[in-house]
Amino acid sequence: MRFFLWLLVLLATAIGLAVTARFNPGNVVLFYPPYRVDLSLNFFILLATVLFVLVYLLIEALRATREMPRKVAAYRREKREREGNQALRDALKALFEGRFGHAEKAAARASESPENAGLAALIGARAAHWMRQSERRDLWLGRAADTPALKPARLMTALELLVDEHRPQPALETVRELNASGTRHIHAQRLALKANQQAQNWPEVLRLTRALDKNHALHPALSDRLRELAYADMLSVQPHDAESLRNLWYSVPADDRLRAYVAVRAADAFNRCGLQDEARTVVEKAIVAQWDDQLIQAYRRCAAAEASAALLAQIERCEAWSAARPMDPQLALTLGALCLKQKLWGKAQRHLEQALVQSDDKATLREAHLALGQLHEALGHVEQAAVHYRQSARVL
Repeated sequence: MRFFLWLLVLLATAIGLAVTARFNPGNVVLFYPPYRVDLSLNFFILLATVLFVLVYLLIEALRATREMPRKVAAYRREKREREGNQALRDALKALFEGRFGHAEKAAARASESPENAGLAALIGARAAHWMRQSERRDLWLGRAADTPALKPARLMTALELLVDEHRPQPALETVRELNASGTRHIHAQRLALKANQQAQNWPEVLRLTRALDKNHALHPALSDRLRELAYADMLSVQPHDAESLRNLWYSVPADDRLRAYVAVRAADAFNRCGLQDEARTVVEKAIVAQWDDQLIQAYRRCAAAEASAALLAQIERCEAWSAARPMDPQLALTLGALCLKQKLWGKAQRHLEQALVQSDDKATLREAHLALGQLHEALGHVEQAAVHYRQSARVL
């Protein structure tokens, strides 16, 4: 539709010019002594128009010639950018597909573009790492360092690769550098947690586990396992005197003190330091919060001294628990062992035999037979003691 409108306008203009030129009697005289040129006005207008067009074309040609180098350079730059972007896309695609050799080659092409050099270096580092080419990986990471804006990305990549390679000390140095730069997001904390776990830096593992739990960033089972490993090392492996153990225990959050695996290890640690009273207190508080066979076993191990008020209080407490849990073999075994230590022979025998009837656990059966053997030996029942000792030895 627009074409026909323009055609009509051109036709109308041409007709108008033709009519105007036909009835235009004017002329133009160009006089330069001794020369004189007479032109009709119409012809002069035509010549002026042609001259204007020629001058315009000449100027445009000169300007295009002058701008040609810049346009050629811009064209080449755009071409390099297109090729670099395409190579970067190819590198990412190959990396996600697991074709690490192709990814590294494409990253090398993409790095020829200054704008893509940093990202291409990170892709190349990951590809080289998964091909177990440590030297090439480090070279790529060195190239990425030339781009300051990619420092957090470079440090995160280096941390992830170092953790995967089980190199905790360099990984922890990278964590410190990340923290100094203000990078503390959840994924960085997860990687820092793995690095500290590999380095067996258990206090920091606990701190990071608590921080990640607040953001629901760890599976509950994994969180419990990490806490258990940390407390096992801090309470069971590391040597402590009484004062350092108390200080460590008071630094444990109240919720963690009530966890069975924490209370059991703490009770054993207090026992090793000769602090049976504190060991019993730890276990008793944990049992109120959560009933667990490990806690009952720990309570048995931290028995008070023979013929003491504390031992009688233990027995009374276990009897109160037994009223609520009459079929618990571990509780029966504990109550029998405590009564045996207090020389309450009848109660001890009844509870130990109850543990034999109620339990099918080999360790419980072995310990119950051994305790019954000791009981009968103390009473002078040599044959019965020998029978229980033999049965204890046969339980494997």
